[in-house]
Amino acid sequence: MADPSLYTYSSPLLGYENLPALPDEKNADGKSYVNPPAVKRSEAYDSFVAPISNGERGGFDVHIYFLQTDSEQMTFATQLWERIRREFPELRIYRVWDKPIGPHPLAMFEVNIFTPEQFGAFIPWLVIHRGPLSALVHPNTGEDERDHTQRATWMGQPLPLHLKLFKDMEKLQRERNAAVGETAQKGSASGGSA
Repeated sequence: MADPSLYTYSSPLLGYENLPALPDEKNADGKSYVNPPAVKRSEAYDSFVAPISNGERGGFDVHIYFLQTDSEQMTFATQLWERIRREFPELRIYRVWDKPIGPHPLAMFEVNIFTPEQFGAFIPWLVIHRGPLSALVHPNTGEDERDHTQRATWMGQPLPLHLKLFKDMEKLQRERNAAVGETAQKGSASGGSA
């Protein structure tokens, strides 16, 4: 999906440098390691880590796909959509699209997750209840193409997304920003306000 060399990555140990070596002691199972107690509970239990959105947009989107020409998948998707609305009313859920839309190659519906607690409840539930459908789970960081590729997680069969759409959207945004900048410069040059 995404070429990892296109991106940079912070060290996983950022903020944990210069600490004593971890113990080699094993738990009673003889396989897993004894971990030292944390100085404080990870903030990731209560809010999404930066740069994932903790705002109105939601931290994660879940796109649940079905083959629109398969009546059994269509029925299953519609029933799953209803079940999610009933069991997880705190999640934001959109309409069931009966055709591909945006970068999505099949019909689908979208669910937004706002907190790590919701993520921890809904994602394991969906692993069991998604049936024959594939699901794309991606964060919302403001880097749409990367969120849908390099940072994405799939349940079931991964599907090829129409990534050119993201490049087209980025180009359009750059053009809009340039036009706004030109308007502001003209306004300040003429002594007016933009």
